[in-house]
Amino acid sequence: MTTTVAARRRAENADAMEPLSHLDVLEAESAHILREVAGEFRRPVLLFSGGKDSIVMLHLARKAFWPARPPLTLLHVDTGHNFPEVLEYRDRAVAASGLELVVASVEEYLASGRLRERADGVRNQLQTVPLLDAIAAGGFDAVFGGARRDEEKARAKERVFSLRDEFGQWDPRRQRPELWQLYNGRQAPGEHHRVFPLSNWTELDIWQYIEREGVELPGIYFAHEREVFRRDGMWLTAGAWSGGPAPGERAERRLVRYRTVGDMSCTGAVESAARTVAEVVAEVALSRITERGATRADDRASEAAMEDRKREGYF
Repeated sequence: MTTTVAARRRAENADAMEPLSHLDVLEAESAHILREVAGEFRRPVLLFSGGKDSIVMLHLARKAFWPARPPLTLLHVDTGHNFPEVLEYRDRAVAASGLELVVASVEEYLASGRLRERADGVRNQLQTVPLLDAIAAGGFDAVFGGARRDEEKARAKERVFSLRDEFGQWDPRRQRPELWQLYNGRQAPGEHHRVFPLSNWTELDIWQYIEREGVELPGIYFAHEREVFRRDGMWLTAGAWSGGPAPGERAERRLVRYRTVGDMSCTGAVESAARTVAEVVAEVALSRITERGATRADDRASEAAMEDRKREGYF
């Protein structure tokens, strides 16, 4: 009789203790990283552009420190060529979070002569100097970024805690082991760390988590009609910022959505009819090209385009 009762109780406990899903594991890992930074560093900042990865990162931060407010500041490097829908979302999300937002403006650097417009009009590469200046001015010693290892080869080399020298530069040879989720936040004066809580997530994980958590996104991530033109195998938004359509290129209205958002001059759309999160999840599950590989013209400049920018201080 005793054996029967014990067996029944074990069965009841097994039913009550459901195994963690892969999203639960990823969420727990990211929350651990966020809390570790809060415990190790004096003044952390989270890069928040209104893109899906930064939105998920902010959502994770709010859950990780609930019911307290996340102990961090938000920072956006605004190129001046950002999608208006994304900026509108950014401002609403910041207001709802109650956190401070610092905006570093590339436009202001161009107006003052501290930066010069590129011949191709692309401003993504111009973000590095405003970013480094904002980090120095704010005294930020840890900078959360939404980069994921599945996005691009150079980002696959990153540790979760990525040490940057006093010039904000990245040297892969100086990166430290991270065995058993132990992170080394030691830094010399003038240095800082870039921290990537989403390192082990994939694009599909991000979308599945957005679906599970009911996270709101800018409408640009879902299918909508937009005037675009074809260049280098991508649909770019027509306008002065993209230098197009140029002679030989034709603007046309297409049903598209964006897999990633950044500078309008180099961020391409994909043809899609996915209007809901569930439809996007199904679409991403079938994709065999990363969002940066499919839609970011600035990453096609050379085989080492991203790594070169990272060495200069970019994310």
